[in-house]
Amino acid sequence: MSDKNYVQVAVNLPLKDVFDYSVPRALAHKIALGKRVWAPFRNNTIIGYIVGIAEESSISGVKDIKDVIDEEALLSKDMLELTRWMGQYYFCSWGEAIEAAVSGPFKKGKTTINLRKNTELLPGINLEGKISEKILSAHQDKALLEVNAFIKKQEHAVFLLHGITASGKTEVYFGAIEEVLKQDKQSIVFVPEIALTPQVLLWFTEKFGKDNVALIHSRLTNSEKFAQWQNIKSGKAKIIVGARSALFSPCKDLGLIVIDEEHEHTYKQEDVPKYHLIDAAIKRAQICRAVVILGSATPSLESMYKAQRKDFEFIELPERIKGKNLPQVQIVDMRNQRRINRRLPVISKTLEDAVIKCLKNKEQVILFLNRRGFSTFVHCAKCGYVVSCPRCNVGLVYHFSTKELLCHHCSYRGRAPELCPECNKDYIRFYGAGTEKVESELYRLFPAARIRRMDSDALKDKEGYFEIFDKFRSGEIDILVGTQMLAKGLDFPNVTLVGVVSADVTLNIPDFRSSERTFSLLTQVAGRAGRGKSLGKVIIQTHTPEHYAVKCALTHDYNTFYAQEMAFRKQLNLPPYTHIVNVVLRSKDESKVILASEEFTVLLRGSNREKEIDIVGASPMPVPKVRGFFRWGIILKGENVFKINELLKACFLSWKHSSKVKISVDVDPLMVT
Repeated sequence: MSDKNYVQVAVNLPLKDVFDYSVPRALAHKIALGKRVWAPFRNNTIIGYIVGIAEESSISGVKDIKDVIDEEALLSKDMLELTRWMGQYYFCSWGEAIEAAVSGPFKKGKTTINLRKNTELLPGINLEGKISEKILSAHQDKALLEVNAFIKKQEHAVFLLHGITASGKTEVYFGAIEEVLKQDKQSIVFVPEIALTPQVLLWFTEKFGKDNVALIHSRLTNSEKFAQWQNIKSGKAKIIVGARSALFSPCKDLGLIVIDEEHEHTYKQEDVPKYHLIDAAIKRAQICRAVVILGSATPSLESMYKAQRKDFEFIELPERIKGKNLPQVQIVDMRNQRRINRRLPVISKTLEDAVIKCLKNKEQVILFLNRRGFSTFVHCAKCGYVVSCPRCNVGLVYHFSTKELLCHHCSYRGRAPELCPECNKDYIRFYGAGTEKVESELYRLFPAARIRRMDSDALKDKEGYFEIFDKFRSGEIDILVGTQMLAKGLDFPNVTLVGVVSADVTLNIPDFRSSERTFSLLTQVAGRAGRGKSLGKVIIQTHTPEHYAVKCALTHDYNTFYAQEMAFRKQLNLPPYTHIVNVVLRSKDESKVILASEEFTVLLRGSNREKEIDIVGASPMPVPKVRGFFRWGIILKGENVFKINELLKACFLSWKHSSKVKISVDVDPLMVT
């Protein structure tokens, strides 16, 4: 028996194993699960996380840890269990999953941060007032009774709350949180976009008081993150509102997780670990015996499928509160519009007339286009040359405000050419429209209107979200134009008109989820209209009015869309009938990435002895070159993610490939791009 203690340490590197270290006697009393340590690794000293403690090690020549950083554990046992599952499910190391769970202030070995005296826990918005008590409808009351039954029993369950837009899902969230507060437990409420935090903060602070609410999202400073972390860990903050990263809030006793707009693709993390919030949140709730509510007017097909299989409890809110009618939806077929100077207008006459009427009535308008920039396609009318990114296989987008061409994949910037670089003729033309061009057209058509744009180009800091929210809510903005962030749960009673400038932007993306994304966006953005006393109206401009996603959105008919889309998914064996794992290989040397992807495909197929996994590839990615890297992909489909991961792990261990080829794995990707 050794007279030393040993610890297993996870590190933030793409390595699948934890590492054994010995503990010097002087540090033995400090070790505990979840603490950070300084550990020697190769020729460096790095931060590691204690995930196991033992009296002996089977490894010879084990090195001593150098120091224990924390006085008390940074990560709870629940968080260690969650991150271990994330590493196994999302094909990353335990250390990489832990690193995602560690708040920014703690990533470099710090144990505390000096807070400025004026550090605001909830900065940037006026949070005065109290929300009035509302009488629940029969549907809301029934929903709340079902949810609270599980909360009272402290029993884990997942509820899919399918409520049409403005059906009062938030009141159900309030009621469930009140039940959790009776048990002195904490709740996490997720929003899909930072732009929604001002509105949601307003609701929850008015209802529960400013001192009970904490805010977590990526745009907070390290000082603000540390203040929020302390507030949550102490148990003072009972309700945590935030974006995806709020999943890792250090709750003392978690009773409820609410995921609003659960269908949103922003709940999927793009960096390692590439987790989906819904699955990870359900796992955390399962560990903590907490209840989960997934709320949406357009639930993801995966969630509805699980509800129909009885994996989730299903609740429906089929009516708008106070008997309000759904907005009238009108389709404008842009193929029939009169051309101006041989081009189709950005704003149709029908939409223009509707905006004029709203402005006369002192009502507000939201215009939606899921595409940034001014012109989305720049080419030579003489020789056909397209101005493309030198690092990516995509065309550059012209941004009028900066007079630059911008790549939305790698952020490359360049000046727009006056002459065609190919034929040296003066035939450079600008086509397509983004939110910037829509804004410009609005200023031309409605010079007296107060207009603001809300997209990632216009909002450079977090204060921008709060400023626009406050001004639009107070009536200082007449027309708000923006991208998909406008479709996500914003509630402004004076908005009577919503215009969709082009319904085809998401429909034409080469991805199997394009129809689902289009239906969801159209239905959601339509739901922003008619939330006050006046009847709302929605005008959708499209070149494909006959598409079933557009037709179903026209009548807010989720069930018909679901049935038609699921038939398509089943026929092609696509999610939710199967799981997809996407393996992407990239290299600056095209021949090397082609060779490596073909070799790895052969290895996968040869190792897939039971033939339970369908292997598709290798082939170029839909966007075959990004940031100078050529990209090829291999898709694996199967019913069990862990079996796919086992196959991948075995093949990676036995495969020797060029060091110039980089590989990433995405489990359950939302888009294969």
